[in-house]
Amino acid sequence: MPRAELEAQFKALLQSGFSKLELVSREEFDSQMVVLARTRARLEALEAKVAELEAKLTAAD
Repeated sequence: MPRAELEAQFKALLQSGFSKLELVSREEFDSQMVVLARTRARLEALEAKVAELEAKLTAAD
C-alpha cells in the first residue's frame, strides 16, 4: 500500500476519532479563557466589596 494512501487513511481515522471527542478550536478556547478571566476579576471585586461592607457593618455595631 503506498505511503500517501496510508497517510490519508490514518488522517481520516484520526479526524473521525477527534469528532467524537467534541473538541473545541484553539480560538474558541482562548476566547472562553478571556471571558473566564474577566468573570473571575469581577467576582473578586465583588467579594472585596462585600468584605468591605461587612467590615463597616461590624464596626457600626
